[in-house]
Amino acid sequence: MRIAVVGASGFVGGAVCESLTAQGHEVVAIRAPRVAAGDVAGGVDRQNSVVEALSADLLGVTAVVNCSGNPDASELNSDALLAANAVSPAVVARAARNAGVMRLVHVSSAVVQGRRPSLDESEETEEFSSYAYSKAEGERRVRHEFPQATVYRPPSVHAASRRVTTLTARIASSPLATVAAPGDQPSPQALIGNVASAIAFLATTDKTPPAIVIHPWEGLTSFDVMALLGDKRPRLLPRRLARGLCRTLEVVSSRVPTLAANTRRVEMLWFGQAQADSWLTSSGWIPLHGKESWRELGAEIRRGRR
Repeated sequence: MRIAVVGASGFVGGAVCESLTAQGHEVVAIRAPRVAAGDVAGGVDRQNSVVEALSADLLGVTAVVNCSGNPDASELNSDALLAANAVSPAVVARAARNAGVMRLVHVSSAVVQGRRPSLDESEETEEFSSYAYSKAEGERRVRHEFPQATVYRPPSVHAASRRVTTLTARIASSPLATVAAPGDQPSPQALIGNVASAIAFLATTDKTPPAIVIHPWEGLTSFDVMALLGDKRPRLLPRRLARGLCRTLEVVSSRVPTLAANTRRVEMLWFGQAQADSWLTSSGWIPLHGKESWRELGAEIRRGRR
């Protein structure tokens, strides 16, 4: 198949290109369309020349995978976030529709469902930050421009090159390695190899994916994440104490918005989050990497530090 990957030079886009190429598909690598923060109010309608040029690039492809966007959950400039995570994807969606592309896979994020009790494949969102709102708005605009699009929501994605991964591994191997008791709560974390494989499956399967697809739970608990990355047993914090500390962090981050993303990360590492079943699992997709790969990732990061 001939598949266009928009945002191919990014972290996720690059991995998707590698996965598709390894499967024998022809990849058309396309740079993400640039939308200025000042153009947010006009939306995709102010990007006619960009849409026209991108439509020409997409002629003849079987599917489009949109990996464009700003992945920095700590970014506070709401217009810049909307430009990158909502307007730019909408430009891709309109261009794909104009080019007659049959399938569009838009890479969003599980962050759009915030602190909901369980991540699922519904349209329900809980936009607790500017970043979460921009990703949710991107979903809405993409589906408005390309109603048959599939929105894929990966959870926190990890690799040795990611700052959040190295920070988590550093904590996991330190005296700060802790999780909320009992530690057996599911943790929505994913390795980049599995995420890229899942996206490639969505783009190439002969089945018709639904409107929204979540990444399947990879079988990790909160305890597993700390233990595998740090190669040591984390301490269990009394649940009431951990919850109280998280509430305190939420109050602080409401006054210091730059802390909001890290507050949510702490909460996720301590308490995890339940996940509903994923369409990917029921359709036969199987993760390439398991718990041993998490252990190897932690060891790789520790070797790099030394």
